[in-house]
Amino acid sequence: MNLCKKVHNASYYASVNDIPKDIWNTLGCTSNVYFNPSYLEAIAAHHPTIDFWYVVLFNDAQKPIAFATIQVVNFYLDSVQNGLQSTIEKIKCIGRKLGIISPEKPFKILTCGNTFVSGEHGIFIKEDQDKQKVIKELAKSVVQLANTEKHFDYKVSGFMLKDFVRESLFISDELLEYKYHSFNVEPNMLLQIDSDWESFDGYLAAMKTKFRVKAKKAMELSFPLEVRVINAENLETYLPQMQQLYKNVSSKAGFNLGVFNLETYGSLLQNLGEDYIIKGYFLKNKMVGFLSAMVNQNDLDAHFVGIDYKYNREFAIYQRMLYDYIHIAIERKLDEINFGRTASEIKSSVGATPQELTIYLRHKSHIPNKILSFFIHKIEPTPFKQKHPFKVKNLVAQT
Repeated sequence: MNLCKKVHNASYYASVNDIPKDIWNTLGCTSNVYFNPSYLEAIAAHHPTIDFWYVVLFNDAQKPIAFATIQVVNFYLDSVQNGLQSTIEKIKCIGRKLGIISPEKPFKILTCGNTFVSGEHGIFIKEDQDKQKVIKELAKSVVQLANTEKHFDYKVSGFMLKDFVRESLFISDELLEYKYHSFNVEPNMLLQIDSDWESFDGYLAAMKTKFRVKAKKAMELSFPLEVRVINAENLETYLPQMQQLYKNVSSKAGFNLGVFNLETYGSLLQNLGEDYIIKGYFLKNKMVGFLSAMVNQNDLDAHFVGIDYKYNREFAIYQRMLYDYIHIAIERKLDEINFGRTASEIKSSVGATPQELTIYLRHKSHIPNKILSFFIHKIEPTPFKQKHPFKVKNLVAQT
């Protein structure tokens, strides 16, 4: 077993399979796929360059009360490819003069959260707990994990806790007392599925004329595309094409905390069955796009996509994907779609609305943490124009 010594009422596990079943049963968190061993095992198994750890917090009676997923990832300042580059250059210059930033070595960031998914999918706290107190204990346990040198053959540079929604900030702002810096990132784009939408036609009928015409136009443009279900049996056949299509999309990101290994799809399809969905889009037998999604309780979470941008505009590939996510959610009678971050404006045009997300970050050492604050204060989400595609559902009678 890779069980570490319990410190501050916390136990650390280097493998999710080492966590005893009675802990899972007491926590009662596995109905949420992101806290289910089947999902966590699939992710860890295919990302060997990331160190995965799992923290279980206990109360004074030694009953488990919280669970957190930890990943130690490499972060290179040079990987930032957006409007912050001028700020990055200043930080690199100051850091090198002080001898605290190496151009060759990455920062090792100990991340509490889910590296590959946006949203509160990294920390589970039982309902009957003082959540502010638990967050403080978790912050202590994260530092303790990094300070126990035998866990790692490298030094951890900093700590990140991600992604807290606005309703959680009265809890998570406790981290500011521990010299964390907070900043907002691109919002999650969420679409509530109306119970009146018994089919995709019901969704279209709820839209204003302008947006309904736009949706029908996208469906018309994408008509030549053949949509195929990607499953455990045919995944290997399509994987090389999917990897290139995914690279097309990921290379456009401002920066990536971690690159997703698409071979993970095989384990996710096997472990999650019908709750993991992959569709491929083909033009004359050539794959020009794919989408992936996961059913989590009553929600649909859009995961990674791949696109051949040469054909995207002509055949409305990405728009078709967004509408297909909506198809899936309506057919499965789900409550909400989490479209994730990026491309916020086009997602808002299909009905999604933003959910603000906050990240907390601190450097392990005092002086670099001061420099980090300068960088953090420059970060803000990319503005976009929110669309409002739906008709007003209920008009108030005027008297």
